[in-house]
Amino acid sequence: MRNTTRAIISDLAVRYPALAVCEPSVMAAAEALLRCFSGGGQLLVCGNGGSASDSEHIVGELMKTFMLDRPLDETMCEKLRMAYPDHAENMIANLQRAVPAISLVSETALMTAYTNDNSAEMAFAQQVLSYGRPGDILLAITTSGNSANVLNAARIARVIGVEVLGLTGESGGRLKALSDQCICAPSAVTYQIQEYHLPIYHCLCACVENELFGGIA
Repeated sequence: MRNTTRAIISDLAVRYPALAVCEPSVMAAAEALLRCFSGGGQLLVCGNGGSASDSEHIVGELMKTFMLDRPLDETMCEKLRMAYPDHAENMIANLQRAVPAISLVSETALMTAYTNDNSAEMAFAQQVLSYGRPGDILLAITTSGNSANVLNAARIARVIGVEVLGLTGESGGRLKALSDQCICAPSAVTYQIQEYHLPIYHCLCACVENELFGGIA
């Protein structure tokens, strides 16, 4: 891991002193994400309510520029110029390298159909079963650590060889035992946990981006 990436994690506790207790677990989570993406894996993210919004937020940060420029590599640029000479420069100017991530909460038709026809508690698990591959990571977000649909997603992930990264409150709930890595925000109050989750996952996104697209070690 780059020194600049370690500095991003250290800075989290400087800006949010209460999160100093989370620094080891944030470091472990960042290392897991880097192994995943470096190995060609993808991130699946799920949660309910505010955590559903966080799921979409995280995917948005990973799939496009967060803080660093992510220009297409020259090989892709040349392929575009060869294939579409009239459109290539516009595509090159506007497309970016991305980190593959899927928000499981965004499949509205599937979620509502599955909830109606089968089981709301299995809606995320069904998607993990379909999308997940060994080497991928499931980022499971629940402030209580006990959301049934999130727990079932984690259970399926473990069965099919998808690593589980938990993001929860101070107790960890039942999710903690199902997680390979678990970041427990230091509060038992839902809105405070959610307030801590945002800087934590922004830190993780910054770490991933710095490692994959940064130029300074």
